[in-house]
Amino acid sequence: MSPLRNDTFLRALLRQPTEYTPLWLMRQAGRYLPEYCATRKRAGSFLQLCKSPAMACEVTLQPLERYDLDAAILFSDILTVPDAMGLGLYFEEGEGPKFERPLKDEDDIRRLAVPDPHDELQYVIDAVAEIRHALDGRVPLIGFSGSPWTLSCYMVEGGSSSDYRKVKSLMYSRPELMHQVLEITALAVTAYLNAQIQAGAQAVMVFDSWGGVMAHDAYHEFSLRYLQIIAEGLIRDHDGRRVPAIVFTKGGGLWLEDIADAGYDAVGLDWTMDIGRARALVGNRVALQGNLDPAVLFASPEAVAEQARRVLDSYGDHPGHVFNLGHGISQFTPPDNVAVLVDTVHQHSRQIRRPG
Repeated sequence: MSPLRNDTFLRALLRQPTEYTPLWLMRQAGRYLPEYCATRKRAGSFLQLCKSPAMACEVTLQPLERYDLDAAILFSDILTVPDAMGLGLYFEEGEGPKFERPLKDEDDIRRLAVPDPHDELQYVIDAVAEIRHALDGRVPLIGFSGSPWTLSCYMVEGGSSSDYRKVKSLMYSRPELMHQVLEITALAVTAYLNAQIQAGAQAVMVFDSWGGVMAHDAYHEFSLRYLQIIAEGLIRDHDGRRVPAIVFTKGGGLWLEDIADAGYDAVGLDWTMDIGRARALVGNRVALQGNLDPAVLFASPEAVAEQARRVLDSYGDHPGHVFNLGHGISQFTPPDNVAVLVDTVHQHSRQIRRPG
């Protein structure tokens, strides 16, 4: 594979000095881009888009053609893992993801098994290899997975939930069964991420999107514990260089210091945390990723630039910052505002680092 020409993102994750703050966006290949919408229409469905390595590669590269981003992220979905476990993922228009066979009882849970990523998930591994080849060393490629807790929420609820009634009932009434789901899922996530690394992913990220809905003790027992297990099982060196790992618990600011000790190189922050205060709390234990409110991108270009500078100024002239949104970019985001954001982050962070 071609040598990496821009490794600023990887160096920032390892808290090494960089000339500017690198930037990528969660869900950067998405519905706010007309070219993505055109490709998705051609694919016929979101799931078909995910399951076509060529099309997944095409949409992964689309935001890099528009913007001077410092990393690409694999185009896929976190629910590919439970789908590979046999739960039957499908999408209903306007209702989001659903499972044909959610975990309804003890027998369903006892039947859960770790899928072979080179069997049921080979289409994702092929996409990673194709994207890495197409990037040709331009920027690093990020692989990802959902966290065991977040995936389990979907697996037990059968889809999205507003109150997490089913999964929390299982967690509190039958904790041993909840742990069984989480243990199998943690093994599946670890194997899946390692297969992505072996196929060419140069960094990996675990999305604990629903970790913040839990009580303090429950988060530590049913989410953080399994995030630590994954961190311990990841391949951390491949092709002669470190493979950094990022963890992101949305709503996890209260547990920031505990998350920073979970074994990852970087911790993602949502927009509710002041990033300067977060940096003071974690010191040099981990890099930080984030954390602009995605809704800022609905505002004027001047407001976008101002808010981006605020995040950068709050973090200050310290290594270990990867600029990102505090959650995924909205489909209603004006594409021109993303260009303003990217340019502002690169320009202002260079000024912060300029001597004198």
